[in-house]
Amino acid sequence: MSARSRELPRRSCLSVPGSSDRFISKAVSIPADMTFLDLEDSVASAEKAAARARVARAVRELPWDDRVLCVRVNAWDSQLTLRDLIEVVTEAGPRLDEVMLPKVQHPHEVAALDLVLSHLEAEVGLPPGHLGIEAQIETATGLINVEAIATASPRLEALVFGPADFAASMQMPVLTGGVALPEYPGDHFHYVFAKILMAARAAGLQVIDGPYLKVHDLDGLREYAMRSALLGYDGKWAIHPDQVPVLNDVYRPSQELFDRALALLEAYEQATQADRRGAVMFGDEMIDEASRKMAERFAARGRRAGMQPQR
Repeated sequence: MSARSRELPRRSCLSVPGSSDRFISKAVSIPADMTFLDLEDSVASAEKAAARARVARAVRELPWDDRVLCVRVNAWDSQLTLRDLIEVVTEAGPRLDEVMLPKVQHPHEVAALDLVLSHLEAEVGLPPGHLGIEAQIETATGLINVEAIATASPRLEALVFGPADFAASMQMPVLTGGVALPEYPGDHFHYVFAKILMAARAAGLQVIDGPYLKVHDLDGLREYAMRSALLGYDGKWAIHPDQVPVLNDVYRPSQELFDRALALLEAYEQATQADRRGAVMFGDEMIDEASRKMAERFAARGRRAGMQPQR
């Protein structure tokens, strides 16, 4: 895993087509927590070979600040993956944090990527384990195997849900992925969200929701993103720069919740360290070790997002 990027926030994960110099140059100024340069679905087949060199050069030369920087390669069934990895990793330099692998269906696909990355790191003089992996769960088979996928490599940093390809895999009667289905009595992806989330958390990984495809409907994006945010997801893909500020806001604790978490941790430390009690009243609530764990998670998420206490 990348020691630098594993714990960095991923509230907004900006997708950038690797075939467009204009979009890549603009991405540097977009305040996304994570940016990934894409070699897969957003790049036309005829442009994929040329996009490799463009992406590697952009990683190496552009000023990316301290965000998580990733390249999405093509899936193993494309016959493009190995060449993507060789050309990008050997030319991108040490600024590349991660490789994203799409359409992961079995744990051996992640293990194979891990092995190739080990060879390439050694070839170019990167420290072993420098490059992390994000795995996309986009098919019924991938969801069935998600627990094994989540533990397939120590390089894994995040699982990512891909709603459009997943809907196609399930043969859902929709033509737009990642949006609500008003006709369905509930959230048609709730089980999927929960299963990926549990697999990721059990393996100590971050977990990311996929794109909302109605790029100009920012109110709809906010409302839809709240579903996975309230479950505990760390962030969501942005496919347009205007989506980034919305996601940065949705996937962080409120100031009130952040301040309360810090106050709870302070009170619990006083109770357990100074007063030697295992439980204590905090306002009108009894708090204990389970309360501390919940508060620590919120405090850590707020700190990752750069929040400061206001109490």
